[in-house]
Amino acid sequence: MVPGTRGPISWNGDRPTLEEVRTELGDCQRCGLHEGRSKIVFGDGHANAGLMFIGEGPGEHEDRQGLPFVGRAGELLTQMIEKGIGLPRRDVYICNIVKCRPPRNRNPLPPEVSACRPFLDGQIRAVAPRVIVTLGKPAASLLLDREVAITRLRGSWQEYQGIPLMPTLHPAYLLRKYTPENRRAVWQDLQAAFERAGA
Repeated sequence: MVPGTRGPISWNGDRPTLEEVRTELGDCQRCGLHEGRSKIVFGDGHANAGLMFIGEGPGEHEDRQGLPFVGRAGELLTQMIEKGIGLPRRDVYICNIVKCRPPRNRNPLPPEVSACRPFLDGQIRAVAPRVIVTLGKPAASLLLDREVAITRLRGSWQEYQGIPLMPTLHPAYLLRKYTPENRRAVWQDLQAAFERAGA
């Protein structure tokens, strides 16, 4: 065990609360990402949301504020949630597969993802969403337990532990490679997820 960490996850098969998962995470030092972080970025939103968004990892703005998706990609995601599907952001739950910012915003490494996995699983169990939307390749690959080509997989219904899962493009990808077709595709994915969740 890494110094400064606790033992195994303690909710013993019961559905935890988000507060219990956050308490278990503590001041995490389970991987090297803790060395460069300013704040742990746990998650944000409604504890019983019907719709859960899962991204890759915090960026610079998220690391400073301790909240997921608050930079430019977060502004775009919020716009798509609020204007595209008509829900206030506070009514969905948003988190990432890792809770600390990877250096230079690189993709999280497998040991880092593994260190955070119990907490992501705890968040999913706590929220118990009706639909999960994965944002980008790393989140989709993790939950589907296989490498995916997100541009080919997006828009097709998948499943994670009995929960319908809609993979879509990450908002940061839309900002880098904007086309009307990409934007329309993501809006369609979110609309389909919203309708299936009955949110």
